[in-house]
Amino acid sequence: MAIQFKESRTKENLMRAFAGESQARNRYTIAAEKAKKMGYQAISEVFAFTADQEKAHAERYYELLQELAGENIEIEGSYPVDISEDPAKLLEMARHNEFEEYEHVYQEFGDAAREEGFMEAASAFYMIAEVEQMHGKRFGKLAEMLRSDTYYESSEEAKWMCLNCGYIHTGKRVPEVCPSCRYPKGYFIPLSFAPFQGNIVC
Repeated sequence: MAIQFKESRTKENLMRAFAGESQARNRYTIAAEKAKKMGYQAISEVFAFTADQEKAHAERYYELLQELAGENIEIEGSYPVDISEDPAKLLEMARHNEFEEYEHVYQEFGDAAREEGFMEAASAFYMIAEVEQMHGKRFGKLAEMLRSDTYYESSEEAKWMCLNCGYIHTGKRVPEVCPSCRYPKGYFIPLSFAPFQGNIVC
């Protein structure tokens, strides 16, 4: 006999996912503010960019709960406390959580939804899991660059973009201020991480 959505594990998992994504959005917004105060404006932008995507994930899960509008769903769960004054640590903690969602949480939620016959929910869990993997890889790579002092420097000639004005700097080290807009070096990001670059050759 088919499982009623109201009686399903999927209903609870969707609410857990909604709660998790909502908290992730706030954690990344707070991390963005911390990174900005520490002078890492570009890292702040990465956190803010990811926070917006977490909001979109939360919205998708919330939409899938529409037939229970007006009801309360009781859930249990554990959520991380990611507080640090070290930008690399903030990135590492975010990486850990994103991979946890990708490798375990959303795979299990997707499998449960599929078993219960809620294929739209299963698809959402699986697809969003892939996005979380991408988030984790990005956070991890940036943390690695900060830890190895290769975020602002390179042993070979490299390119960075100023996120304030779009100036692209070529060299082995980011200048202390952008030659174009005079904003501090915290606005520079390695060109491979800059938004909307595509395959443009600079």
